[in-house]
Amino acid sequence: MADFASDSIIDEINNKPGLLLCAATGGTPGETYDQLANRKDRFNNTFLRLIKLDEWGGVPMNDTQTCEQYMQKQLVKPLQIEADRYFAFNSNAPVPEAEVARMQHILAEQGPVDICILGLGMNGHIAFNEPASYLLPHCHVARLSETSMQHPMANEMEIKPAYGLTLGMADILQSKKIILLIHGAHKKNIASQLMEGKITPLLPASFLWLHPDVTCCITEDAYD
Repeated sequence: MADFASDSIIDEINNKPGLLLCAATGGTPGETYDQLANRKDRFNNTFLRLIKLDEWGGVPMNDTQTCEQYMQKQLVKPLQIEADRYFAFNSNAPVPEAEVARMQHILAEQGPVDICILGLGMNGHIAFNEPASYLLPHCHVARLSETSMQHPMANEMEIKPAYGLTLGMADILQSKKIILLIHGAHKKNIASQLMEGKITPLLPASFLWLHPDVTCCITEDAYD
């Protein structure tokens, strides 16, 4: 899965050197990012731009479990992405609402996203677009579900996140290409629900069925 996904990303970068890559964090995409770093001699990363998909809110930026520290370790440093080509939520912004407005402005200037890398949450969320009666279109402060609060990253934080900061559903769906990565037997049930093709805000990832260019990479143990 990681080989296929990284090859797809590299092909897109070679076709558009200044590509805007939106990256999820967590265990699932980690190997894909490792492969990108290992194969960086196959593409020109000089103009590659990177935007962080989401972030835990109300925790210090230097907490080892933030999305920021993950991004620095997995992509920013290995791919030598300069500060002016990296766009990220501040996990501990004084005014969260102002922070999401700042990121929305950046996305409007830099976007749309060329490739968006997504994982599938245990409750069907993508980024911090959580299951609800309705979904928000743009960058927003998200109320975290109990499922998200049980994520390994949150579990290991000394200061628990109070909210999420995230791109909205419209921001994600405006991406030119989406790669959805699903890994592990623990995702089998939610992946099965997604594959039914029924679109509902109670399973936010189901909105990906509306996008014209989604590649779903799923490991055998997660597929029924």
